[in-house]
Amino acid sequence: MKILYKLTTALLLTVVLPVIAQASIHKQTSNITMPYGKGNTIVYDLKTGNYNVYHGKVAIFSNISSTFKIKDVAVSTTDALSRKYTTAAINDGFGKGEKHVITITGNNLAKIEQVFYTYPGKEFFLTQIVLSGKNLSSNSIMPFSANIPVVTGDVRSIFVPFDNDTFIRYNAKEFKAPFSNTSAEVGAVYDNTSRNGYIAGSIEHEVWKTGIRTTSKNDSGNRLLVWSGYTDVNVTRDHTDHGDVKGEVVKSPKIFVGYFDDWRTGMEEYAKANRIAEPPVVFNWTNPTPVGWNSWGVMQEKLNYEKATKVTDFFADSLAAFRTGNTAFIDLDSYWDFMLKGGLEGDYSKLKEFADYCKSKGLQPGVYWAPFTDWGWKDGPNRKVAGSNYTYGETWTKVGKGFHEIDGARAVDPTHPGTLQHIDLVIGKLKECGFKMIKIDFLGHATAESTHFYDPTVTTGMQAYRKGMEYLINKLGDQMLIYAAISPTLATGRYVHTRRIACDAFKSIDNTQYTLNSVSYGWWQTYLYNYVDADHVVLATESEGTNRARMLSAMITGTFITGDDFSVHGQWSKRAIAWYQNPEILTVIKNGKTFKPVEGNTGENASEMFTQKIGNCIYIALFNYGNEPKTFAFDNKRLGLNPTASYEVHELLQGNTINPKTSFKLGGSDAALYKFEIKK
Repeated sequence: MKILYKLTTALLLTVVLPVIAQASIHKQTSNITMPYGKGNTIVYDLKTGNYNVYHGKVAIFSNISSTFKIKDVAVSTTDALSRKYTTAAINDGFGKGEKHVITITGNNLAKIEQVFYTYPGKEFFLTQIVLSGKNLSSNSIMPFSANIPVVTGDVRSIFVPFDNDTFIRYNAKEFKAPFSNTSAEVGAVYDNTSRNGYIAGSIEHEVWKTGIRTTSKNDSGNRLLVWSGYTDVNVTRDHTDHGDVKGEVVKSPKIFVGYFDDWRTGMEEYAKANRIAEPPVVFNWTNPTPVGWNSWGVMQEKLNYEKATKVTDFFADSLAAFRTGNTAFIDLDSYWDFMLKGGLEGDYSKLKEFADYCKSKGLQPGVYWAPFTDWGWKDGPNRKVAGSNYTYGETWTKVGKGFHEIDGARAVDPTHPGTLQHIDLVIGKLKECGFKMIKIDFLGHATAESTHFYDPTVTTGMQAYRKGMEYLINKLGDQMLIYAAISPTLATGRYVHTRRIACDAFKSIDNTQYTLNSVSYGWWQTYLYNYVDADHVVLATESEGTNRARMLSAMITGTFITGDDFSVHGQWSKRAIAWYQNPEILTVIKNGKTFKPVEGNTGENASEMFTQKIGNCIYIALFNYGNEPKTFAFDNKRLGLNPTASYEVHELLQGNTINPKTSFKLGGSDAALYKFEIKK
């Protein structure tokens, strides 16, 4: 796999084998100690530019340095330079803490600041590189490169995808030498048995794409490094290097670094840190957990007004109790434009009629759009962009001598006035129709690195994404629930209320396992978004057990959007009526938070057990992805149960009562949800 980032040979050598710098001349004490959390310290050597991080007296990260490029010149914080230390009290979104700055000067370089943010109540610290000078330019900054101790046991290093496109999977890889893994935006190395783990990742995504590489070599131990300027055609989808960041001040994103007794807690803290560092620009969603229906599950291109209104009738009449509040969403996916006359600049009256019909039935109308794509690019560049006087050829995202294409669509420049005027037209019309929800899709197209953006101040894909998304969200206002489908995992947190955690999933047990791979290693996104979604639930004509598994996969992800064709009756509608209105099931859906995995050693597959505490009850979701019956061991500690408590246990999907001290037994291609309630 080709990694497309500009790191010179000299810089790579600096990362792997840091040069021991000559002693600098200064009057300060050589070693600076920066405390954080409970008994953790960063010990920085001003003579060498290296530092270590301690958990108590144990070095959890060692031989740490930072490296970067300034106008293609490789520089390391361990070079023979002068260093000065200052500190100041801070009080920000993370709480009261200290900002520590190592100012590095010499060799006619720009001013370099190696910054640390520490907080007594946090088991992590933040670090950042800040470069100041005239006409600076860099497309690679590595704020953190460290040795980590050799860990024994069932040790894993996670691959986290940049987005949820092309059915890409998370992967908890075995961390055994020789080993190398590069993850997007965040990485984790942990022992699945003890759950102890190291977490590092970017918490800012408005300028840079960031990679986390973990390596293990028999002769030089284990290393973890974080660099901004990461592109990879198979992960970030880019076919070119990361754009140069330019200005009088060039900063890396803030990097989250921590060691946790439970790596799952660390990932949740990381997600929360992202939401603090980059607060949402979208309005806060205070209504109940979204539930409803989306047409892509089965209907797809057969969508029309008659079918959509029949589904609305079914929800109003036969699924009246399938609610978390007073309403549910009836969401038209792609092909809603079949209801228009005269195209996107034409007559929207039939679409408005549908929206009004939903409201008359006590339901909320939803719609779909992919604002940064051109699906008709094969018809040539001279087609007019609706709502503008530009052609599509003028708006296409440029990559060298070509363009950026993925999923059959060509990306359009998020900063181009033709793109923005197109947004004005379509969003304006949809708001006039009265829609209350919008599913926005293929947002990854807006993050592509480009040879040139229309806006001259934009030089990176993430800067372009920010420009385009902020414009879109501002245009949407506060009328609609905003749901992201295919989109960047971390960078989308500022812009939407809910996000699909994986790619399209429909009805089979394999689809359920695929979705739950993303829940197994991405559940922590529940702290980044208001809600995380498992995509539409399709029952169709699958077995009862397979239907249960698909339903439960949505429940434990956090929301519930159905996808069957309820304009006609069949097995799917009968089961929906019987299952979706169950009060116990609705209690779990109303909670709206993703369950966390019990195990984290399943590679590209999914965990079989997930847990969540709701009120005074512990819920355990169990899945059998195989075709044969299976017995699962019962372990109080792993499941988060109190070993001295006495529980009453009910299985909620089939209504069974079980002995809580026996093992779990489950048929093939099936799922179960257990509710553990302490006996009074």
